[in-house]
Amino acid sequence: MRAASVSDYRELARRRLPRIFFEYIDGGSYAEETLRRNVADLEAIALRQRVMKDMSKLDMSIETLGQKLSMPIGLAPVGMAGMYGRRGEVQAARAAAKAGVPFCLSTVGVCSVEEVAGCGTPPWFQLYMLKDRGYMRELLSRAKDLGSPVLVFTVDLPTPGARYRDVRSGFTGASRLEAALTQAWDGITHPGWTWDVFIHGRPHTLGSVVGAVKESRRVTDFLAWIARNFDRSVTWKELDWVRETWDGPIVIKGVLDPEDARDAVKAGAQGLVVSNHGGRQLDGVKSSVSALPRIADAVGDDLEVYMDGGIRSGLDVLKALSLGAKACFVGRAWAYALGAGGEAQVARMLATLKSELAVAMILTGCNSVRQAGPGLLDRD
Repeated sequence: MRAASVSDYRELARRRLPRIFFEYIDGGSYAEETLRRNVADLEAIALRQRVMKDMSKLDMSIETLGQKLSMPIGLAPVGMAGMYGRRGEVQAARAAAKAGVPFCLSTVGVCSVEEVAGCGTPPWFQLYMLKDRGYMRELLSRAKDLGSPVLVFTVDLPTPGARYRDVRSGFTGASRLEAALTQAWDGITHPGWTWDVFIHGRPHTLGSVVGAVKESRRVTDFLAWIARNFDRSVTWKELDWVRETWDGPIVIKGVLDPEDARDAVKAGAQGLVVSNHGGRQLDGVKSSVSALPRIADAVGDDLEVYMDGGIRSGLDVLKALSLGAKACFVGRAWAYALGAGGEAQVARMLATLKSELAVAMILTGCNSVRQAGPGLLDRD
């Protein structure tokens, strides 16, 4: 199948990836209500079609936090991407650089920040605050010294949400014997993935935190250690500690409430991501897009507002921009594309989003993404 949409990349990834990894990226927490809302609420927003406008010139570029982007899209941090494609974070970072958009590396990426920065463009770096502050300081220093331009501080994961799919697939909760048998079966039934990732994609560690984790062999061992070391005591005062090491822009990721958004302004953040962690944390909360307008109103021009969660097309991007987002970050979309066929498919997916965004702009009479606003939406 030749992929034409994000849903096509999802199907290709489902066929190619072992079940435990596909379910890990595809699933959400509990009954997955929020996961579905993220997509459904975007689908329910109607664009306002306009005609007889001079649309011979389009400008999709934006400037944000000192960077110029070719379009208002970035690749969100995705954990363990190196298990979907050989050295997956590197492949995705190269595709993003060629497209002129940012790639944000997860703390729990298989590839280290050094490996990703070595491909030519230092990534935005996403930080989970763990209990080992000494190692966190060292990690921040590494990212800073490598030239990472933006720190994305994820704040909505003081403890991992329960993901039933991971239990059913054997990704979590399985004994070592059960895990070994599952891995062996996955290798036999997914030979393409086995050759590309399992054999030639090693080491299967969490590259940026490997120095803090002792006596772990499997990527799931690392994730278990990470889960035990999330720090529930983190408050806004933690930004003062972060700034002792990091002097660049800080973006707070995981905001759904206007009061938290105002607190981010008071704490001196330069941006925030309206996000519910892709529906993978607290189930039953608002979709990102439904939370976006009130948050954008609450902070005004005091910081940059981005959004992730449910973006499946360029049309979705324009809808989010119309409701107050400066740019959108996609997570599952690029993970599916990576799982479907590596860097080439990630590049194609980004090109598809750009093409879809262009069509949406032309047919709504929007010459520049910087002009996108509520007037592009049909409220009747």
